[in-house]
Amino acid sequence: MEGRVRRRDFIGAIAGSAVAWPITTLAQQPAMPVVGYLGGETPERFATRLSAFRQGLSATGFDEGRNVAIEYRWAEGQIDRLPTLAADLVRRQVTVIATPGSGVAALAAKAATATIPVVFETGLDPIAAGLVKSLNRPEGNITGITSLNTVFSSKGLELLHELVPQGKSFAVFVNPANSVNTNAIMKNLEAPALARALQLHVLNVSNERDFDSVFERLVQLHAAGLIIPADTIFNSRAQQLAALTLKHAMPAVHSVREFAVTGGLMSYGGDLKETHRQAGIYTGRVLKGEKPADLPVQQVTKVEFVINLKTAKALGLIVPNTVIGRADEVIE
Repeated sequence: MEGRVRRRDFIGAIAGSAVAWPITTLAQQPAMPVVGYLGGETPERFATRLSAFRQGLSATGFDEGRNVAIEYRWAEGQIDRLPTLAADLVRRQVTVIATPGSGVAALAAKAATATIPVVFETGLDPIAAGLVKSLNRPEGNITGITSLNTVFSSKGLELLHELVPQGKSFAVFVNPANSVNTNAIMKNLEAPALARALQLHVLNVSNERDFDSVFERLVQLHAAGLIIPADTIFNSRAQQLAALTLKHAMPAVHSVREFAVTGGLMSYGGDLKETHRQAGIYTGRVLKGEKPADLPVQQVTKVEFVINLKTAKALGLIVPNTVIGRADEVIE
């Protein structure tokens, strides 16, 4: 009897350890890292760029839902919400904060934390915007990707003037809520406007509800052309803006390719898919343990110039061969 009791106790001990072993193993599994994605717009408007960001993450071995989680916070075009959303991600104690497509989001994230790594993607000059002290040595907890898209607004004005050489009055849209971006854009437009003795009308656009009224204002000003610079509100509504420029017979140049592809006259700017993919790669590298301070800010220098000759014809414009020859893509 005593032997049977001991044998039963022994078997019970084995059974108990067999049950306890998986529980102990699971408890030792590392928690899945979490990316806090801070966006200035909506997921629908950022679908293409969000896909490129995920591709960059995947290139470093991270796939959403498999070995990394992403917490999304979208400002839905209300950039004044970004500081609150950034603070929420900090409270959530995410592993890294990514701010693709918005310099304002990057500044909000930087203000919210000095410890959680931040990876930005922006068209701003990161040094002038106060994001980093140096491109080669960012220091602190922040680094990222820049296309310097705000610089391209000056080239947009030059291209417009080539197509409308008789024009002396042009307009530029700016987002008054994004003062850092606006200041950079206007600084880059000053020299080409002065060199050509061109008058620039600065029109404030805070949200898409302003679109109809601001285009009516363009007609009243008899503007010869319109510059639509890099800004989240304009980039994510390129197709809508293309339709409005056609409706009002307004020659215009935008910073993103979608504008020209969907019926706008021209686009000139950085490749946003590539910058967002690179932001995903940098985010993955930080997840693997690299420090932002050791990752130099990358400048994506690839520029896309797209011209829609069908739209030019509808607007009664003759496009010089010299302009066509410089285009990366010609839509006929």
